[in-house]
Amino acid sequence: MEALGGYPPKASGSRARLVSLILIATLCITSLYLLHTQLSRNRRHVDFYSFQVKDTKGRSVSLEKYRGKVSLVVNVASRSEQTEQNYRDLQELHRALGSTHFTVLAFPCAQYGDTESGTGRDAEAFARSNYAVTFPFFNMIKIMGSESEPAFRFLTDSVQQIPKWNFWKFLVSAEGQVFRVWKPEESMEEIRREATALVREIILKKRHEL
Repeated sequence: MEALGGYPPKASGSRARLVSLILIATLCITSLYLLHTQLSRNRRHVDFYSFQVKDTKGRSVSLEKYRGKVSLVVNVASRSEQTEQNYRDLQELHRALGSTHFTVLAFPCAQYGDTESGTGRDAEAFARSNYAVTFPFFNMIKIMGSESEPAFRFLTDSVQQIPKWNFWKFLVSAEGQVFRVWKPEESMEEIRREATALVREIILKKRHEL
């Protein structure tokens, strides 16, 4: 009776301790892996152009293709009171500064009332058919909350400001760093001056390298 009453509990206790140790080890390894993954991701994403985003067809696109250009990144909308003026101004700026050293990058967002709906492809089709825009469009994104687009979050973290409405404009240097941000009511003329100055720097740098 003593053998039956004493030894099995010891064996059961040993198994329980072993299981606990295995679980603790697994949790530690998992935590270390997640930490390493997060640190590696943060190291890779040192500038705006190091991110990947989705195009309007849902395909992954590397923003690396825009490195070396000045970019004006805008959260656009199809049914805002500012839509028409902004699309016309943005297209004019995109045309005036040319596609060699400058581009507007449009990111539709549906988090600001009912000013945008449908898909990124719908927003792109609307802008192209109504305002003849030629600059690149990307898929619908979120700017606020835990599901915010990482590339756009890099912009907002850089300036410590989150857009409160449509058509905030982030000027990104050729190296992928945020140079400045403008709210929708601010003058496009000032944006044009700042963007033109950065484009001029690129051109002068290339001339010196020849």
